[in-house]
Amino acid sequence: MRNKTLKNKSARLIARLDVKGSHLIKAVHLEGLRVIGDPSEFAQKYYAQGADELIYIDLVASLYGRSNLTEIVKKTAQNVFIPITVGGGVRSIEDVENLLLAGADKVAINTACVSNPQLIKEVSQKYGSQCMILSVEAKRHADGNWEVYTDCARESTGINVIDWVKEAEILGAGEILLTSIDQEGTAKGYDAELIKMVSSNVKVPIIASGGYGKAEDMNLAVSAGADALAFADILHIKNSNFLELRDIAHSYNIDTRKL
Repeated sequence: MRNKTLKNKSARLIARLDVKGSHLIKAVHLEGLRVIGDPSEFAQKYYAQGADELIYIDLVASLYGRSNLTEIVKKTAQNVFIPITVGGGVRSIEDVENLLLAGADKVAINTACVSNPQLIKEVSQKYGSQCMILSVEAKRHADGNWEVYTDCARESTGINVIDWVKEAEILGAGEILLTSIDQEGTAKGYDAELIKMVSSNVKVPIIASGGYGKAEDMNLAVSAGADALAFADILHIKNSNFLELRDIAHSYNIDTRKL
């Protein structure tokens, strides 16, 4: 079990860009999609502001068995020089290779790993565990447990989140992108209890995603064990920026990358 103290809290601040086709979109509970704009333009803006990383997720790729992210990543990588993670519709080693060649640094995989857990091992062995991010879409049940969902939160799996992340770590996942379906797009805060449960059961870094709305949310997530925080609506819709987010982090004694 990891033990994070108030003295050494730190976090990477990440822009999450959900896309459909060639458009940046907004979603609530990973549904109700609304077009916002050109994802490459937003990525460039966040890079200029000092984002530590970018995460592109194609929300419909798994549903339609395809992804349009390769061209978006190529365009972004020409002018953005921070790590880029890409997820959505990644189903094979060949898909991973194509995305890395396009300019991605890491891949985030959910649905295909649930269907074939050995894909985690294959990716981590060929490209390194740092490249293999397990994307987890978690939904809370009335009994207090969390279940893994796939296909953009449309398909239940019957798999317990804690059991799954422990297995994935053994197979070689180097990081976990943890999205709370219940909190995603609501601006009601990250699911700190979920973060705490996952971070207490694995040693790999946790990226908290889904729900940021106010300053205290950042502190609660990092205190619960998040190593990185993904932001979406607060950037895309509410026009906050990474300078403000860094100031908030520092006000809670959360260390961030020096710009």
